[in-house]
Amino acid sequence: MQKEVPLKNDVEKAVEEYADMIFRVCIVILKNEADAQDAVQETFLKYIQKAPRFESGQHEKAWLIKVATNYSRNVLKRKNRYSDTDLERITENAFSEEASSVLDALRSLPEKYSIVVALHYIDGYKVNEIAEMIGKTPSAVKMRLHKGRKLLEKVYREE
Repeated sequence: MQKEVPLKNDVEKAVEEYADMIFRVCIVILKNEADAQDAVQETFLKYIQKAPRFESGQHEKAWLIKVATNYSRNVLKRKNRYSDTDLERITENAFSEEASSVLDALRSLPEKYSIVVALHYIDGYKVNEIAEMIGKTPSAVKMRLHKGRKLLEKVYREE
């Protein structure tokens, strides 16, 4: 039995709708623009290869975030294992000064906090949506948001 390849329109729609969000999630994890771009490409390549069937747009979004997160973590593991590769800083001209400082602050947070903070405050997702996306309870997401805000506040006070 052959796998059903997603229609070109489905892929284009998914890229248009989710690419920016996936990029932000990846850049928070990887702290490197080029690696984040690669992660986005790999995420959508896997989307085309696996041709998953989704119950809803929310399910599709959660699947894409999970794939991007897993890929990004694997990149970090490889880089840590073969640490001769330096992590580059995000180029300043890629973002406005204000956005750059927010991303710098987010990158300084542990991953489990930075992802939920970015999804909630940058992408505008609700706690229940984030919980579904990352496979945690709404209570755990609320705690991570609270702790993430406290850590961000600490980062900004140090500046």
